Amino acid sequence: MTDLEPGGRAVAFLGPPGTFSHAAVLEVFGHDVRLLDCATIDDVFVAVSNDMARYGVVPVENSTEGAVNNTLDCLVATELKIVAEVVVPIEHHFMVRPGTDIRELQKVVSHKQSLAQCRKWLAANWPALPQEEVASNAQAAKMVSESSTLAAIAGRMAAETYGLDIVSAAIQDQKDNSTRFLVMGKHDRAATGKDKTSTLIYTENRPGALFRVLEPFEQQQVSLTRIETRPSRKEAWDYVFFIDFQGHRSDRSVSVVLARLAERTVEVKLLGSYPMAEAVPPAPAASTD
Repeated sequence: MTDLEPGGRAVAFLGPPGTFSHAAVLEVFGHDVRLLDCATIDDVFVAVSNDMARYGVVPVENSTEGAVNNTLDCLVATELKIVAEVVVPIEHHFMVRPGTDIRELQKVVSHKQSLAQCRKWLAANWPALPQEEVASNAQAAKMVSESSTLAAIAGRMAAETYGLDIVSAAIQDQKDNSTRFLVMGKHDRAATGKDKTSTLIYTENRPGALFRVLEPFEQQQVSLTRIETRPSRKEAWDYVFFIDFQGHRSDRSVSVVLARLAERTVEVKLLGSYPMAEAVPPAPAASTD
């Protein structure tokens, strides 16, 4: 999908195998890439920082549930660069171990965001079934592969990886659900003509701070694509703005914006300029008969 080349080194992702992060890696790098599955998002950043992997792939936002705060917090601390992004459609499936009698199910397990994204379906179809949050959908699928009293909510890759039967397909409440993933590395990307830039902007805690941040974008007609706020972790009640916008850091209009932000804010951290992603079309639905 991109011109990124791991050079025989691994690509780190939030594991175990079968997660949507795993699917994002394959979408960007293909199926021949070496994989390093990590227990946490923090571990993905550490793996790339310590040269255990050439690149790392992490989720940053979901179209239904919003920002992945763990990734945002890692971006505050890291010196890595965003070198690419990919948007993956998210389809959740209700799955069990082969041979399971669904009348004997005692619990459904999944990542907290997946449970949230399927809350209406669960309320309508399994209102009395207890729910348990686990670290990833793939972990949930692995647990279900070892138990006939559990069901998992996960993606098709997890079902295939752990040999599970899909009882109900595409159960997410929002059918256009998708997740944006970032590819982290140590180098900058050249302009392609269709780029996005991500920044962290620290401001003083005083009236008009957000206006002073946004005004240069309006003056240069640079379009914002996303803005989030997180605690800066430097002082109590100080916040940092995550701002994504169209254009490359080498574009004249973007250079002017960055220069003006540097004059009127405490700090501007450039996370990277990289090609804008196009959504990956969902795979055709398979029969669940």
